[in-house]
Amino acid sequence: MYSFTVNGKLVETEKEVSLLRFLRDDLKLKSIKDGCSQGACGTCTIIIDGKATRACVMTTKRAQGMNIVTVEGLSDEEKEIFVYAFGAKGAVQCGFCIPGMVMSGKALVDKNPNPTEAEIKEAIKGNICRCTGYKKIIEAIDLVAQIKRGEKQIDKELEKGDSFGVGSNAFRIDVREKVLGYGEYCDDVEMDDMLHVSAVRSKYPRARILDIDFSEALAMDGVVAVYTAEDVPNNKVGHLQQDWDVMIPKGEITRFVGDAICLVVAESEEILKKAKALVKVDYEVLEPVRNITEAMAKDAPNIHHNGNLCQSRHVRRGDTEAAIKNSKYVVTETFDTPFTEHAFLEPECAIAFPYKDGVKIYSSDQSVFDTRKEVAIMFGWDPEKVVVENKLVGGGFGGKEDVTTQHISALCAYKLNRPVKAKFSRDESLAFHPKRHAMHGTFTLGCDENGIFTGLDCDIYFDTGAYASLCGPVLERACTHAVGPYCYQNHDIRGYGYYTNNPPAGAFRGFGVCQSEFALESVIDLLAEKVGISPWEIRYRNAIEPEKVLPNGQIADCSTALKETLEAVKPYYDKYYPNVGLACAMKNAGVGVGLPDTGRARLKINDGKIEIYCGASDIGQGCATVFVQMVSESLGLPKSKIKNMGSNSEVDPDSGTTSGSRQTLISGEAIRRVSVEVKAALDEAGGDLDKLNGREFYAEYFEPTDKLGADVPFPKSHVAYAYATHLVILDDEGKVSKVIAAHDSGKVVNPISIQGQIEGGVLMSLGYALTEDFKLQDCMVKSKFGTLGLMRSVDIPEIQAIYVEKKELLGVAYGSKGIGEIATIPTAPAVQNAYYKRDGKLRPKLPMDDTYYSNKKKK
Repeated sequence: MYSFTVNGKLVETEKEVSLLRFLRDDLKLKSIKDGCSQGACGTCTIIIDGKATRACVMTTKRAQGMNIVTVEGLSDEEKEIFVYAFGAKGAVQCGFCIPGMVMSGKALVDKNPNPTEAEIKEAIKGNICRCTGYKKIIEAIDLVAQIKRGEKQIDKELEKGDSFGVGSNAFRIDVREKVLGYGEYCDDVEMDDMLHVSAVRSKYPRARILDIDFSEALAMDGVVAVYTAEDVPNNKVGHLQQDWDVMIPKGEITRFVGDAICLVVAESEEILKKAKALVKVDYEVLEPVRNITEAMAKDAPNIHHNGNLCQSRHVRRGDTEAAIKNSKYVVTETFDTPFTEHAFLEPECAIAFPYKDGVKIYSSDQSVFDTRKEVAIMFGWDPEKVVVENKLVGGGFGGKEDVTTQHISALCAYKLNRPVKAKFSRDESLAFHPKRHAMHGTFTLGCDENGIFTGLDCDIYFDTGAYASLCGPVLERACTHAVGPYCYQNHDIRGYGYYTNNPPAGAFRGFGVCQSEFALESVIDLLAEKVGISPWEIRYRNAIEPEKVLPNGQIADCSTALKETLEAVKPYYDKYYPNVGLACAMKNAGVGVGLPDTGRARLKINDGKIEIYCGASDIGQGCATVFVQMVSESLGLPKSKIKNMGSNSEVDPDSGTTSGSRQTLISGEAIRRVSVEVKAALDEAGGDLDKLNGREFYAEYFEPTDKLGADVPFPKSHVAYAYATHLVILDDEGKVSKVIAAHDSGKVVNPISIQGQIEGGVLMSLGYALTEDFKLQDCMVKSKFGTLGLMRSVDIPEIQAIYVEKKELLGVAYGSKGIGEIATIPTAPAVQNAYYKRDGKLRPKLPMDDTYYSNKKKK
């Protein structure tokens, strides 16, 4: 019998298990999150005898006699301080890491009431945050300390939100539940009679399945069922191309180590783990296709029946060959960028249960309607038979666009007529969900004697891994954005996406543009050197402006402010020169290229409150708060009168996926339009909201765009573009000491939220450039969460976010444009350019060699 104190109460147990499992499963303390169970992420941080400790590495046996505190055990006063500080500073995005951050912060402030910034960074270095870039969390913990010292006070009006319109520093609507840990993520949900399912997955990237023997597993007490491909109505899913097997049938060949062979369903996770070990799979191991070169070989085995070329794109305009031939200066370089892991803090999880004549799924994804579609394809059903509802989503960054756990939980729930939970371990997550595409690309850029760009020619090769996922659209964005945000009309860009036996690649924040812009912006500095002008000057001379024509033929709209972002960083460029690197970027807002992309919203007045129904997943970026702000702005009502109802396919209109930096603009404009209708009705009612009880209002927004290659003089590729310039400053050791990130995102709806988005994007891009390394060997994943090279709090430089707001803005969504994706794009090439300026050595491969960071790692 082991005994210890938890939140002031003596607890006894005979179980010898990890403290994480005991506190969550037995004591139901759900603030403690399971991010990796490997001691690497810090989401399960608690305080033991005054010290911040990861619960997953502590056992009930070792905890004997100890005093344990979780977020639930904070005093009421402490809870209010942390909620206020983290909300006021904008420290909360997806929220999955936040309870752990709170406990690390509390442990520090209890011992050191007046910590320095360096001491706060040190205190949370064991806690990973993938959203915020840490800066806002550090500021929040500092504010906690100030309040506890009596130097600052809680502003109770800030959370109340009487002033909550567009442009205000809005206290996000989900702060309290995320800080205090009672907000429900899928893994927090418990249901009566719930079963657990997990897949037995292939040990080999390419092997023929000769036999599957699950008889021992099925005979085990507590095992309810084992399913194979034969039990699936339609054994295919896929975001756009239905090429992804739910399970690999006997006699067929696996495509990557994440492929499911069979599903085991059991009464508990403990039984499930033991049962999976009893399943015997007979393999004929085959040689894998390891990379693009092998996939292109004439004698390469076909990974899919139609060959290894998954997708291709050809984007061209003007006479590129002649333009480059007649250029005064030309640069050609080849670049290689790697697969990258999203490393969101919440591993994939879903719960499905019988519902009406179909199933309902509690999901952590980026579009309840896309998940509904894929699950319906698997069943061969009308989509309405599948209902999908988002719980809180613990980060996505594109990695939760494809189905992972949703379809397998739904299949088992329907067959067994019971609730079924499917949850990935961190290792399953690393192996299974699609990554950022690895790229091999050769770029040729020409200019005249004044540095004015003349033409771009390039070949872009993507490794899309075992399945298509979103290869086509990602490749397309890489090609269309490879030209950069400049004024020239000659380009010939050929893009190819090849299947290999690597883990699949798909959507990732930046959506292909991180890869191609890294190459282009690095080449631009080499061209500036040939011309004899500065990297800043060559970009300024070529920068797109309103009414000028982008390389894709689209006329830049009135809100275009690339030159203004260059001007914003110029004083810092001059001050720190030559220890600086510069890069620009553009990124579309909205799906565009002629595809349907509609924002939809319904407002319902219920008991004197406005309820927002909009099927737009908030994955931490804050669109749920933005929508409330827009309603508040339109109607002049406080936050307390407005409620966002979440994302649920049964009751919400489909407002598209959380991808392509589209929700603030596309869904936001639908919100604005329906709010205008409510305002008119409210004015007729003399401002009495109660008189509108029971009424519903609906609006949608669709702005047509032209398909890729449209034969029109000035095709409109996207509804809008955001622009940015990032400046990276190195210190004398070659360490990144400061990043200036200037952004044109139109009207800033929530200043404290956009700061956190920019800071998080910058840090993600720094990791991409310098430290992150998703290791593969012969198509086998060799990385753990703790060895990915994610930057921690002690690694961050000073990050200064600048946002440019022009007087002339777009006439939709209050003039706002997206920020989520573009924040990740310019930093990596700016780092490369800073190092090139330092020593004249081009670093065309990521993560970069011969830097402060790579040399430190070698030591």
